[in-house]
Amino acid sequence: MSNSYTRRAYGCTIIKSINSNFNADFSHQPRTLPDGVVYATDKALKYTVKNYLKNNYSGDKIFYFKTFNDNMNPRTLDETYESLLEKYPETKGKEKDNTLRLTVLGNLLKCLDIRLFGATFAGKTNISIHGPLQITHGINRFPKNDIYSEQIMSPFRNPGEEGKDEKGAATLGSQSKLREGHYVFHFSVNPQNIAEHVKRLNGSGTELSTDDIAKAKEALRRGATYYDSASKAGSENELLLWVELKEKSKAVLPSFIDLVTVGEDGTIDLSGVTTLLNSEHIQDEVETVELYFNPGTKLTGLPQNANTANL
Repeated sequence: MSNSYTRRAYGCTIIKSINSNFNADFSHQPRTLPDGVVYATDKALKYTVKNYLKNNYSGDKIFYFKTFNDNMNPRTLDETYESLLEKYPETKGKEKDNTLRLTVLGNLLKCLDIRLFGATFAGKTNISIHGPLQITHGINRFPKNDIYSEQIMSPFRNPGEEGKDEKGAATLGSQSKLREGHYVFHFSVNPQNIAEHVKRLNGSGTELSTDDIAKAKEALRRGATYYDSASKAGSENELLLWVELKEKSKAVLPSFIDLVTVGEDGTIDLSGVTTLLNSEHIQDEVETVELYFNPGTKLTGLPQNANTANL
């Protein structure tokens, strides 16, 4: 029996952020849209997923993650490839470019993060892989977007300019945080995105598997809580909704972001999603609905017949 994952899926994951800065911009402020609504990039969520997988599944290769050489400098793309996978082949003849590309493609798809998210590889050769798991930016669906800043003091003084007297005070800095936010990220899964590449490689362990999806769901449920850095302390996984379609279903679902609302008391309302799933043209296309959340999470409007479990 094949272990390949062949169905399509849609869903959303919610990150709760209390007095935290889940995804800062380059000015160290929480990212905001032009209308002031706080958001986070898909890269922020993907980082927590890859970090979780890297630390909990050592047998799986994670390619797009910063590593360092012997001089403690970040590796280049080609250095990462040769360190994690193998040396580039010495190809000759008319088909050398195709041979190189096929070899690199096969090696890249042996990396779990690339089988999930895809890759734009511009190293010794150029390869583009459209990943099966696509994630949107996360939008804060909490009614308020209260950002505050606070001063912090370093235990060290700034040395100042050479030849001048020593400064008598330590250095002051600042940090900014979001008072409360509930980032809703929409995602979709379509294994057909890499089907052509897998066919070209005759499978060889490069297809998206049910085991890959199980690990992805686990990381989407726990990655943010697991990471817990100084700036992200207070940001944690709150909910994961996974809607799996029936085999060969052609149904296309809209983004769940606007279908999820969060009240001022933190109650998550899934009524919009439930209405969509109960609609005549969708309800017969759905195989399973899985809902993971913390016991203390307040929910309303849950989809009927959803399989529920703790994060």
